[in-house]
Amino acid sequence: MKKKATERTPTVRMPLVLMYHSVDRRGDDPHLVTVSPGRFERQMRWLKSSGRRGVSMIELLDAQRAGQARKLVGLTFDDGYADFLRHAVPILVRFGFTATVFVVTERIGDVNAWDEGPRKPLMNEDQLRAVVRCGMEVGSHGAQHRSLPSLEDDRLEQELKQSRATLEEILDRRVPGFAYPYGHVEPRVISAVREVGYDYGCTIWGEHPGPHAIPRTYIGEKDGQLRLGAKLARHHLRWNVRR
Repeated sequence: MKKKATERTPTVRMPLVLMYHSVDRRGDDPHLVTVSPGRFERQMRWLKSSGRRGVSMIELLDAQRAGQARKLVGLTFDDGYADFLRHAVPILVRFGFTATVFVVTERIGDVNAWDEGPRKPLMNEDQLRAVVRCGMEVGSHGAQHRSLPSLEDDRLEQELKQSRATLEEILDRRVPGFAYPYGHVEPRVISAVREVGYDYGCTIWGEHPGPHAIPRTYIGEKDGQLRLGAKLARHHLRWNVRR
């Protein structure tokens, strides 16, 4: 008697989302968060020449629900560095792209005090309003850039709600998205992000994938055309997405 073939579990389909942090001249960069403006422009030109368009998370997810996300690539920038407005936005606008920047609300107009590396200025309120006027989306990256799994339930809820309320007051618009600091997630934290009313959440490695834990692909200074192509192909194979 033949053994019944083992059924394969379908791969979860996740949209292609790239993760950046800072776009600036590169000096001391121990955490590899900085991409030079020249490299960033070449990366965006490669996306454009390959028939793809970079978009914000909200635009990507709306298109996915409508079945129109093929050839769209989510572009995200964590932490809210001031160089996003100075260097990244002009390049994005030139190519007809949009993007989402995730902001640490208690550090608005300050510096990245959560890092042990060099200090980098973060956008202030006027700069956040300016990126929205340029067509970009602003999302929350928490109030203090804390690892959320370490927080008790009440402190976790406060962190999530407070950061969104701050941004909505500054921008006078709803803030639907969240990115997990350090990419640290667990089911309890994902549930909290969903329950307080965020439409989506972005992580890094692909643990517990779903609308509130969307994996992203890290992009750095070393990512030229060949490496970009390989990273995109790897994503499509892993998450069963049409190219």
